[in-house]
Amino acid sequence: MDKKEIFKRVDHTLLSQTATWEEIQSICDDAIAYGVASVCIPPSYVKQAKEYMGDKMAVCTVIGFPCGYQTRDLKVFEAKDAIANGADEIDMVINIGALKDREYDKVLEEIKQIKAVCGNRILKVIIETCLLSEEEKIKMCELVTESGADFIKTSTGFSKAGATFEDVALFAKHVGDHVRIKAAGGIASFDDAMKFINLGAERLGTSRIIKLAKNQQGDGY
Repeated sequence: MDKKEIFKRVDHTLLSQTATWEEIQSICDDAIAYGVASVCIPPSYVKQAKEYMGDKMAVCTVIGFPCGYQTRDLKVFEAKDAIANGADEIDMVINIGALKDREYDKVLEEIKQIKAVCGNRILKVIIETCLLSEEEKIKMCELVTESGADFIKTSTGFSKAGATFEDVALFAKHVGDHVRIKAAGGIASFDDAMKFINLGAERLGTSRIIKLAKNQQGDGY
């Protein structure tokens, strides 16, 4: 697989609290130039980014980010607002506390309601693997499969750790056939990207890969 094929799987990401429109505009330009899957940006920039790029690039944004403990109704509103502003894809953070309380119906219903808002748009479910036990990760594979969501995603990139090869391999064993995998956070090299893909990841959430392609320092998400 060459670099162009890797780029096609990248959600080129900028979710920094200090992100400016100039920086968002720059990653939009890079996204188009390198032919990535989408730009993943804060909700407050979705409308501007969509107006700036039109149909040249998919715009992804985040819901319940980064902690996931907003109420279900608020997350549903966030999703509706993002879509009204032009979002093509939604990455939502689960209610991790509800998962740990074994309130599985609550976790499932939240994902289902947000997927209903998304309709044909892609919904990725962030489970924050670094905070979960193996049992909880497997349970989330089952819940995401049942929910009708399109992707299970490893990480926000804002917690203790990002994607690991072990977690992507675990996902690949336990998700349903229709559920795809997104590895996110800490993907530091093209070799890492290739290994994640070979293990089953269809999307990569990262800011580093395009920086590396531009011979810039590959730091950040």
